[in-house]
Amino acid sequence: MLNISNVEIMRGVKVLLSEASACIFPKHRAGLVGRNGSGKSTLFSLITGEILPDKGEISVPRDWTIAAVAQETPGLDQSAFDYVLDGDKRYRELEQQIKIATESNDGMRLAALQEKFEESGAYTINSRAGALLLGLGFAMEDFQKPVKDFSGGWRMRLNLAQALLCPSDLLLLDEPTNHLDLDTVMWLEDWLKGYQGTLLIISHDRDFLDNICTEIIHIDNQKLVTYAGNYSQFESERAQKIALETAMLEKQQKKLQHMQSFVERFRYKATKAKQAQSRLKAIEKMEKIVVAQADSPFSFSFARGDSLPDTLVRMENVEAGYGRTVILSDIKLNLRPGSRIGLLGRNGVGKSTFIKTLAGEIPPLSGSLSISKGVKIGYFAQHQLDYLDPDGTPLSLLTRLAPDKRELELRSYLGGFGFGGDKALEQVKSFSGGEKSRLALALIVWQKPNLLLLDEPTNHLDLQMREAIVIALADFEGALIVVSHDRHLLRTTTDEFYLASEGRVRPFDGDLDSYHEYLTELDRKKREVLLKEKELKKHEKIQNPGIKSREQKRQDAEKRQILRPLKQEVSKLENEMNLLNAEKEEIEKALSDNTIYEESQKENLKTMLARQADNQRKLEETEMTWLEKSQELENMQKELEIS
Repeated sequence: MLNISNVEIMRGVKVLLSEASACIFPKHRAGLVGRNGSGKSTLFSLITGEILPDKGEISVPRDWTIAAVAQETPGLDQSAFDYVLDGDKRYRELEQQIKIATESNDGMRLAALQEKFEESGAYTINSRAGALLLGLGFAMEDFQKPVKDFSGGWRMRLNLAQALLCPSDLLLLDEPTNHLDLDTVMWLEDWLKGYQGTLLIISHDRDFLDNICTEIIHIDNQKLVTYAGNYSQFESERAQKIALETAMLEKQQKKLQHMQSFVERFRYKATKAKQAQSRLKAIEKMEKIVVAQADSPFSFSFARGDSLPDTLVRMENVEAGYGRTVILSDIKLNLRPGSRIGLLGRNGVGKSTFIKTLAGEIPPLSGSLSISKGVKIGYFAQHQLDYLDPDGTPLSLLTRLAPDKRELELRSYLGGFGFGGDKALEQVKSFSGGEKSRLALALIVWQKPNLLLLDEPTNHLDLQMREAIVIALADFEGALIVVSHDRHLLRTTTDEFYLASEGRVRPFDGDLDSYHEYLTELDRKKREVLLKEKELKKHEKIQNPGIKSREQKRQDAEKRQILRPLKQEVSKLENEMNLLNAEKEEIEKALSDNTIYEESQKENLKTMLARQADNQRKLEETEMTWLEKSQELENMQKELEIS
């Protein structure tokens, strides 16, 4: 098991952990929670051995392999697929050792390495890496793109794929959902449920913690406190603990006051001096009860606005997109005061395009978009964080919006968002992503919007700030449209869902569980539809063999001509795979014969093992190429509408 014993961690003069202890047993799934800056990520660094504790010790079983997500990704020319394969260091080591043994013609060494190679599951590594990339939202055409071509968020997904690919006994995930959309979060959740090792997660997504974790480790008052169950159970148990500790503290305070009163009255009287001294020593030895802090440092609310018209926004037959590229069409929406809409849809289907069109960031390509008089839009998007003046401070940025307000009032307001005291005077360029998000929200809320458009507002925010947003939105009287991967936020702040899919935005009849089922079934249904379409076209050809015009026949011939080289390539690859599989069976049969391991057959064994390694490499490469070309052919057939 992973054992943390009386650990102390200092950061400068600040104590993060003091006499902190916890045990994490094999195959347990623990969520590590606590306020920002409490030492969660630092504890991960201790476990991986990057840093050492100031006091105490952390012991990890020697035979455990630890996998963690790298926090930085250099701009490499290496392909995304090869970069993910690097996550399995044992595979790369065996691959290199086999290469050396093959070049040196060391048959016995090669035989031993081949056995280890097979035991490690290396023969399935390409398919596992491909499945991870697809699950994390990459398209097959992305596999061979260089890492440097991906944005920061997509590079973090590559780092996550590396960690998941690595065969590990302990998996450390630090905010794994930050750069993911809702669909990918749900996929990751399902993947982690099947993980066989020990799992330790830092996350501010309470639904994610609820669905994955079997215990919660809370950093509280510089200690590690373990609670059985998921996050909701932790919250409930902790609330009871706080209530009990508060009652105990009140009782202790009364006892202390009584004892202190006795001491002050009688400490200088000879007849009572001994009793007074005894009580004084008891007071000094009494263990002070420290009540866990339940109150969030964040507190804000949306101001009540003026009365609003019955319809805030009306969209009729709107097309949305960029330039001549239409992303969404036939959008119809009547947005009324009190509307609370969660916008669902897979990555890249147009959710942000829809929000930007409503916000006036991009004009509609066609149709009618009318916003009623008096509507004040508050729009939050991740890219807006880049427009915060890096040299400004929370106080200076808010003063620009409210030059007539007193500094005391502005400081009091900023304190509700965690920018109290000197923090209000720090420059934005020194802020973390979470602090920038809080500041952007503070500036939006100050402007008293009555229509909120929120595109992933909780990225980088901790649980306390997320809960403050939920509470504030509960009393918000205007209209709300939100895109988020935070299911708790969606469940508690929206009362209807819309789905962006196949170029449309339509009401979604169901909840988030229904949406999960919808995603799970979507690919299967698409395959069924394609098969039915092909069967129908074949049937039509049989029933009406001669109805096509000369022009139609000419067009079909042209389409077949376009497809012919790709079909031939796929067929050629299938033949190569058949030959390689036949060779594989032949080699395996030869190696199963015990006589080949005799001294007289040493050279034959070396040759056979070298053939096996070469065969496996070629087979994997051919299978991957066949998969890519088959997908390309299917896409082209669909585009040209040829069965």
